[in-house]
Amino acid sequence: MAGEGGAAEVLVLVAAGPGLGRSVALRFARGGAAVGLVARSADSATALAEELRSAGAPAVATAAADVGDAEALRGALRDLARELGPATVLVYNGSAFVQGSGLTLSAGDLRLAVDVGVTGAMVAAQEVAPAMRSAGRGTVLLTGSVAADRASTSATAVGVAKAALRNLAMSLHKELQPDGVRVTTVTIDGVLQGPKALDLDDIADLYWRLHTQPDAPPAVVVVPT
Repeated sequence: MAGEGGAAEVLVLVAAGPGLGRSVALRFARGGAAVGLVARSADSATALAEELRSAGAPAVATAAADVGDAEALRGALRDLARELGPATVLVYNGSAFVQGSGLTLSAGDLRLAVDVGVTGAMVAAQEVAPAMRSAGRGTVLLTGSVAADRASTSATAVGVAKAALRNLAMSLHKELQPDGVRVTTVTIDGVLQGPKALDLDDIADLYWRLHTQPDAPPAVVVVPT
């Protein structure tokens, strides 16, 4: 199995959904990568897996897990690694929208947003990092949001989680970059659904470039620029 750059690639996509996750998975499949999907629903992962096989992915595997459940996520990632081999790129899309302000959110609501949006990303990075370090190459891409930079009185939990995710990405990059592993948070400045949605395929192309181009920027990328 070889990607466009000539090297074997294995994408692990966590929180694989029908929007951006689908576009990213298809882009990597077209590039020759094997694709591992982690989704809450086994049915939705299976449907995307069939589409990826039709798009030419050399291998596809699926695992069901709630990304807010650390042990379930670890188990799913280990199952994928046994089936496909170690990941060369991790894309983490997990996010939980919780309505409420800093004065109305419950502690449980905030914990949910952080568990799904940040703790799950940390757990996933911990699972893939050892093999990437050993290989001296790899990419961790964490899907962020401009909510990290814009205060909200209706969706405070999302902003808190995305701000924490960015800090996590920068910390992970600082730790892993000396071993040849790049960690980047892609800050989405726009909506991904509806008539004013950003082009998902364009964003997927960006994810591919961030993994395959050696001069791709580290740490924080904002879409659109």
